[in-house]
Amino acid sequence: MTSDTHERASDRCAEAMLKIELETGKRVDILVMIQGDEPMTRPEMIDEAVQPLLNDDTIVITNLVAPLETVEEFEDPNEVKVVLDKFGNALYFTREPVPSRKKGVKNVPMLKQVCIIPFRRDFLIEYNQMEPTPLEIIESVDMMRILENGLKVKMVPTKYESKSVDTLSDLEIVQQLMLDDKLERQYRSVNQ
Repeated sequence: MTSDTHERASDRCAEAMLKIELETGKRVDILVMIQGDEPMTRPEMIDEAVQPLLNDDTIVITNLVAPLETVEEFEDPNEVKVVLDKFGNALYFTREPVPSRKKGVKNVPMLKQVCIIPFRRDFLIEYNQMEPTPLEIIESVDMMRILENGLKVKMVPTKYESKSVDTLSDLEIVQQLMLDDKLERQYRSVNQ
């Protein structure tokens, strides 16, 4: 449905959005990109992520953020960590454990990016026209492109549990969590 040459999910989403606009004759206001490694996404999480854009026209992008529950998760390079400013904007994204616990402080904020990412339409197109940036490449985190260009990423806390699937052990954990998930049971009953 989209080109097979895209390197980033945002490129694929922008192409799909423009095709949908062309086919429907309607302009999109906000596009929500949900990464495929987030199988525990709930509809309410999308609402949480979009709400700041509906409340404030100056916000062009948000990401959900959630606490990391264990030091093992905090040190896992598959989990994208984020450090926030006092206004809830991202200061930095990394796969490394930051803020550091090596200076003797054991109780540091351990936060992760949850990849439910609403963009304002025009900003998604602008973002995709920006050149990849050095820290984006080093960290392998797309959102660094925005920060390196001096823009803000508003982080929105989610009250829902989320576990991304990056490894076989993650898959096993998520499968177990989904056994007790009310929404998952509802999906299964519809498909039987």
